[in-house]
Amino acid sequence: MERSGPSLRRIYGVKRWLYRGDRPNPVARMLNRFWSARFGSGRLARTRDVELIVTGRSSGRSLAFPVVLADINDTWYAVSMLGANANWVRNVRAAGGSATIRHGQSWDVHLAEVPVPQRAPILKRYLDVAPGARPHVPVDRSEPVEAFVPIAADFPVFRVEGCAPEASRT
Repeated sequence: MERSGPSLRRIYGVKRWLYRGDRPNPVARMLNRFWSARFGSGRLARTRDVELIVTGRSSGRSLAFPVVLADINDTWYAVSMLGANANWVRNVRAAGGSATIRHGQSWDVHLAEVPVPQRAPILKRYLDVAPGARPHVPVDRSEPVEAFVPIAADFPVFRVEGCAPEASRT
């Protein structure tokens, strides 16, 4: 089972500490800035590792977040590992789904929220490709898709429309 062993539990504990209360602490904010810049540059980052840029719902400023996209049937999805309270989710909803994705170049995209009954297979795929999200999702990635159904409402999923990242799924 993936979630066993004292060292893995320690690592997961640290990752949960970074986002206690579904908010990044100062260390996590610093790491997010680093990964956002790295993902946005496209250098030394997988195709699915992108910088998501959204307009702040209160400030009106552009805000950038590192996001790992999941892919199913040639469609990209952005998943919130912290749930509906994540800042980027609230900003995307306030912006009506308008956002920009950067990975070496930029694409203006629309993020369409996926209905809850369709989220389970996307959440499972997300855990396969986003190891950093695993401590935040209470279902192990080795579980069948059906195990993700009870938690699907807790983790917003957005279909990325208008995105043209490279075809390879690395």
